[in-house]
Amino acid sequence: MTLKPTFLLFFILFFFSVFAQIPSGYYDAANGLTGTPLRASLHNIIKGHTSLSYSNLENYMNQSDAKPGNIVWDIYSDIPGSTAPYIYHYVSADQCGNYNAEGVCWNKEHSWPQSWFNSSSPMESDMFHIYPTDGWVNGKRSNYPYGTVSTPTYTSQNGSKLGSCSTPGYTGIAFEPINEYKGDLARSYFYMCTRYYTEDNAWLVNEMVNKANLQPWALALLKIWNETDTVSQKEIDRNNVIYGFQHNRNPFIDHPEWVNLIWGGASAIDNISLSNFNVAIYPNPATDVTKIIIPNNHSSNFIVNIYNNIGDNIYTANTSMNEVSVNLNHVSNGTYVVKISDGNGMYITKKLVVIK
Repeated sequence: MTLKPTFLLFFILFFFSVFAQIPSGYYDAANGLTGTPLRASLHNIIKGHTSLSYSNLENYMNQSDAKPGNIVWDIYSDIPGSTAPYIYHYVSADQCGNYNAEGVCWNKEHSWPQSWFNSSSPMESDMFHIYPTDGWVNGKRSNYPYGTVSTPTYTSQNGSKLGSCSTPGYTGIAFEPINEYKGDLARSYFYMCTRYYTEDNAWLVNEMVNKANLQPWALALLKIWNETDTVSQKEIDRNNVIYGFQHNRNPFIDHPEWVNLIWGGASAIDNISLSNFNVAIYPNPATDVTKIIIPNNHSSNFIVNIYNNIGDNIYTANTSMNEVSVNLNHVSNGTYVVKISDGNGMYITKKLVVIK
């Protein structure tokens, strides 16, 4: 079949619109900023996006959240690197009507629940926080906060959990996704905090959020999730596709380091009386022992904490030494966050990988 020139031009424009990368100069106004000025600048860059029709959202999701074969990429049932317990396709028969168990049908999960913004537009159809998920597990999550669940009352077939939250700062009911999607959801939340910054007058205040701001315990946890579950190719592809539809991007997929630049982290160490502060961790990856090496041009005591990927503190040391040796014999495989702080609210974070 020969394509007519006008159709070919439309196809080319559509292809590059949907699958575009970061446009040249897109973030120029944010360069060099930190803290609230960075958040405000990013808000101005991504606000006013094209609002999509919620009733037709599945027609966009089958491009942004699909695996080969028109398979729904359900983060509440998917098991990366293994076989999912069930799969759905982007066909009407697999979309939810009635259901009374897991594995029956899928629907649209507002990771930032609709009730928190009064089901208003454009939040209701903003794809950056909406994911296709199993209807039953979606219902179990309900509008509970995300958090760490040590003793679940319900566990989905891919290991997502519901139960009392064990994250310091909140003890109510929480929902914990599997590790591979914690960073995805954290960056969705940082997007919402930035896209709707100063546009949240009618939003809810609850255990996890204060309108478009995260409560302190939730902010601390999601920063850890952002650090330990790094940006995946899935997120990069999804960001590019959604940009083609909504004409805005998730800055924290393009630049995950901006989380710390806005809400505290690596940049905060600039306020400590140090010059050229540069913490080294060696070996990294590590097996049995690793050393945290702090420059010798400081006059402060430091607190070293290591957190696992659900936010549990597995190691603490208070030191004035330039080198801290950490025994890892009882530490499992995984990615950890090392936090070095001065005790006055200033800190820097580094990643540690443990391989047995």
